[in-house]
Amino acid sequence: MRNKETLVILAAAAAAMATGAHAGKLDDVRAAGELACGVSEGVPGFSNPNSEGVWTGLDADICRAVAAATLGDANAVRFVPLASKQKVLAVSSGQVDMTSRTTTWTMKRDSAEGVDFTSVVYYDGQGFMVRADAGVTSARELDAATVCLTTGTTTELNMADFARANGLTLEPVVFEGKREAVEAYASGRCDALTTDASQLAAFRAGFADPSEHKILPEIISKEPLAPFVAHGDNQWKDIVTWVVYGLITAEELGVTQANVAEMTASSTNPNIQRLLGTSGDTGGFLGLNSTWMVDTISAVGNYGEIYDRNLTATLGLERGVNALWTDGGILYAMPVR
Repeated sequence: MRNKETLVILAAAAAAMATGAHAGKLDDVRAAGELACGVSEGVPGFSNPNSEGVWTGLDADICRAVAAATLGDANAVRFVPLASKQKVLAVSSGQVDMTSRTTTWTMKRDSAEGVDFTSVVYYDGQGFMVRADAGVTSARELDAATVCLTTGTTTELNMADFARANGLTLEPVVFEGKREAVEAYASGRCDALTTDASQLAAFRAGFADPSEHKILPEIISKEPLAPFVAHGDNQWKDIVTWVVYGLITAEELGVTQANVAEMTASSTNPNIQRLLGTSGDTGGFLGLNSTWMVDTISAVGNYGEIYDRNLTATLGLERGVNALWTDGGILYAMPVR
């Protein structure tokens, strides 16, 4: 019986090869000539269209990095804005090739919802923002407050846990989109706004007078934000994962957008040579060409450059825990070798 089952499996595999079975997302992306990348509907610093309609932000640059590594063209990205409730289904159904969209890596999403997370690009935590003249100095003083938030995220669950743990009654006012929640808070419909602390800083920076609002000191959750792909395509997951690790490694090694060409031509550091494809075959491990990280760094810079451009320069967010492990943070890339 076992021999018969084996023959059936081998026959099925042979038939699949003969009919040109689906080869994977990398081939799909190459055939399309573009990367369909799910992003937010507009979060400054992460993914947000500028006045000319060009998507900017850390998450948008991660999309460009993957396009550069896989297609050799960082501009070959079709940005697809997704509401919170759409982001997982859009990936698992194949509507987009990946998302890079301020999404928290959770057990349920990673195991039961048909997607695989890749690597963390920003360590965040949930906070609260209130009006500065409200006289509130701590989230533990928000008893009986109305709080604007977005449905389909971990935010509502975290707030419920925080309220229960601290004996508070917090009334959620729920919206489908982040913008709607922010606008409702700004119009006075809620006493407070809650989401990831980085996003609170981003939205506050966009208010007419940011000094009228303050972010309370409590961080009530862990929010490791990471791109994710559909479950089951290990090669594609590896590619997105190692593009992010490559960006972090480039910062560790001092390889920048400005010096990557020089480093490629003359560096004698074995770690830099492997990263930039002048020795070894790291691109081949992923099904990519040897210049995958040269193309990527040339297009968007290393992780530190991406962070500084999108989060420090525009929002004033310091690196904090998102600093490299060598600088006292927790950002750590697996070895490229």
